Amino acid sequence: MLDSPRAVAAKRPRSDDDLMHASAIELAAWVRERVISSAELVDCSIRRIERVNPALNAVIHTRFEAARKEAKAADESSERDGALFGVPCTIKEFFAVEGAPQTGGLVARKNMLSTIDAPIVKRLRAAGAIVVGTTNVPEGGIWIETYNALYGRTNNPWDVRCTSGGSSGGEGAIVAAGGSAFGLGSDIGGSVRIPAAFCGIIGHKPSGRLLPNGGQFPAPTGEALAMLCPGPMVRRVCDVMPLLRVMAGPDPSDPICRAMQLGDPRAVDLKDMVVYTAPTNHRFEPKEVMKRAVDDAAHALERRGAKVREFDGTKLKKGFELWAGTLADRANESYDELLASGTDRARIRVYLEIAKAIVGRSNHTAPALAVAALGAIVAKLGSRSKRLADAGLRLKDELAALLGDRGVLLHPPYTRPAPRHHDVWRTPLDASYTAIFNVLETPVTVVPVGFEGGLPVAVQIVAAPGRDHVSVRAAEALEEEFGGWRLATPTGARA
Repeated sequence: MLDSPRAVAAKRPRSDDDLMHASAIELAAWVRERVISSAELVDCSIRRIERVNPALNAVIHTRFEAARKEAKAADESSERDGALFGVPCTIKEFFAVEGAPQTGGLVARKNMLSTIDAPIVKRLRAAGAIVVGTTNVPEGGIWIETYNALYGRTNNPWDVRCTSGGSSGGEGAIVAAGGSAFGLGSDIGGSVRIPAAFCGIIGHKPSGRLLPNGGQFPAPTGEALAMLCPGPMVRRVCDVMPLLRVMAGPDPSDPICRAMQLGDPRAVDLKDMVVYTAPTNHRFEPKEVMKRAVDDAAHALERRGAKVREFDGTKLKKGFELWAGTLADRANESYDELLASGTDRARIRVYLEIAKAIVGRSNHTAPALAVAALGAIVAKLGSRSKRLADAGLRLKDELAALLGDRGVLLHPPYTRPAPRHHDVWRTPLDASYTAIFNVLETPVTVVPVGFEGGLPVAVQIVAAPGRDHVSVRAAEALEEEFGGWRLATPTGARA
């Protein structure tokens, strides 16, 4: 429930710092009640981006003048009822934003500009949001570090020597650094949750099929769309459900998106919650700090009345195989076809491009070529892909039955805090900690619970499909307990 006008006025912000620490919903209330103007908010966002982005390389296309005009129009409007009225945001470059590049990080698409908004971007704008820029991605999307040959590498706002994660790494970095009130990312194997964890913000992968994927590049087709989820990346947990309500619902652009009834986190009593813990998947062993984060989160929820149980983490042991097999079984396009987009070829010649990359003559990055080579191997699984997809469906049903209406599972989002640049090559399959839940179509909220060596540490909170509000309720409690997001100012940011 939004604050009354009197309560809003009593909270009048006095500085950019006040604005950067407020939730998106609180900012919208201030603008609606004319406590502040949208123009003030947008200018604050622009100033912050100009200050931190040279150190981060997170925002790769700006629309500052257009945003200022939209803010002015909002301030002059008599219609002020949008849930995100006058609030600045950033959008992952994979989504179509009218007039902005939509390259997917591919050099061959460098001249491609969107002529329309993706349906989900259109919904955000209809709710009053103002897009100030679009953010960086890895080439082709399926990689843990945000880097491409067009825009370069995005840095972590807590330590620029470290990765911000991927593929929504630009969003994770700029939201953590206060440059936008919220961001829109997408997640097919952890692409919202890993950047959220590495950068210390809240990220939510919704239930599969809840939000439409139309207007994204790259994106799979057919049933594989259930594994790809647009998702909010925010500073405060209280923004997650309002954003889902704005963005959710079927659209003709996505044949498998369907209507779901979104619950209310306030209706979830923590005393009725059962918390299952899985600090490891028993294959890729996490650092002790990640296991401790799961235990600490469980104890915090237990202190608030929840019941804590252990979950057999070996059930998640084959997470990578289940993810790769299910994607191969459901997708109608291979990764080497995706990387040829924008050219006159049907697909890239993977091993030729690898040879060219060795001598510095390929337009493709090493991670994209590695994923393409792996995809060629997975494609040969044939009938085994179907068996893996069927195993994923059985595990989905089993976990949904276990969690029910009030259960959550706590699990690390990765095996360690944000690695140094390039170091993810040592542990690429550790993304199975997030990827398995795309197969299971569960909602997952990532929330920070502390720091280790100056880098954020987070946990994943998993609920049953369609129970997004349950994972959000647990995240609210952990945010209260551990303090949640903190504003990051990267070394090297402008004074």
